[in-house]
Amino acid sequence: MQNRESNGRLIFFRGVVILVIVFILISCEPFNASSAPVTSTVNTKDPIMEAEVPPPLLPAIYQSKALNPLDIPRTYVQDTCRYLRNKWHPANAEPGTVVMIIMFHGIFSSQPETPENLDGIETLEFAWIMEQLKKQGFEAINTKEFLAFMERNVKIPSRSVLIIQDDPHGAEYFDKYFGDAWENWKWPVVNGWNGQSDMTETMLQENALMESEGRVDHQIQGMVPGTILSEDSSKAIIGRELENPIDPFSELFQKTPIAIIWPGGGFGLRPVQAARELGYQLGFTANSRGPIMYNWVPLADEYDPERPAYLPDAQIKDPLMTLPRYWPYQVLDNIDTVRIMGNQAAEYAQENKAVEFEYYRVVCESTYGPIPTP
Repeated sequence: MQNRESNGRLIFFRGVVILVIVFILISCEPFNASSAPVTSTVNTKDPIMEAEVPPPLLPAIYQSKALNPLDIPRTYVQDTCRYLRNKWHPANAEPGTVVMIIMFHGIFSSQPETPENLDGIETLEFAWIMEQLKKQGFEAINTKEFLAFMERNVKIPSRSVLIIQDDPHGAEYFDKYFGDAWENWKWPVVNGWNGQSDMTETMLQENALMESEGRVDHQIQGMVPGTILSEDSSKAIIGRELENPIDPFSELFQKTPIAIIWPGGGFGLRPVQAARELGYQLGFTANSRGPIMYNWVPLADEYDPERPAYLPDAQIKDPLMTLPRYWPYQVLDNIDTVRIMGNQAAEYAQENKAVEFEYYRVVCESTYGPIPTP
């Protein structure tokens, strides 16, 4: 009886030992990754190192107290990266480059007391304006140069003037008033050309020659003298003033017009849209609001009772087609102001250069490449 109990205990003990050995062997087998997923509680990535560096806030657009409070500078370049690259590219115009647009209606030996010539200017005052522009470092440009500057910040003189003469004139007129500026300084003048039917063949050929010489840069100023476009103008009138002059203009001057000098200063959303569809890239109003800089055009949202003749232009939302200009009687009082505004804009740009470069590095450089160094 005792032998049986001893044998039973021995068998039981051996069985336990075998089970323990089997369990140990199973526990020591290598882990098979396909048998069960593993969830690691260790974070091997640094979230600070992995996070994208946020770009700095860009500075506000340059403002000038010299402008009327209603005349607010507007931008028109939608791509911020392209704007910054154009602004700071060393081959382009320097920040603070400013353009003064001046439009002359008529120039006379003495101011006549006739309603149609009240917007004119006397010869002596005109000569004084030209002299002061030159003395204060301004240089004249044409519309092609102006467009390249406005669109891509292509280099132009840091103080530039775009001189516009309303209405067609013969060679005698341009020789008398603009001849010296061309001969001495190579200053071109922009001429607002309309489709007057009573122009002689001599006058047409004179203007074609002045165009080929580069001294007169002709652009469109409507078709029928005295027409003023507006939002209420019919489709037929808009087409007559904007489309009809293009073919005869192109045939005479061997170029396609790029600017519309709004006849009588009148414009509206529909005329602007039609002009864009016809290929015009610049539009000059009769509003006098201030100078122009790259991606910087002063415009107004509302009527100003103090200046009732000025049409609201910001509502059109196309600054390049509603560009302001100076009247002759405003030029002498504003030459120095325009010069100072350019200097202030240049200083403001330099103060914010580091921030704009950092923004460009973070946001733009991977797509547009680095801004070249001088």
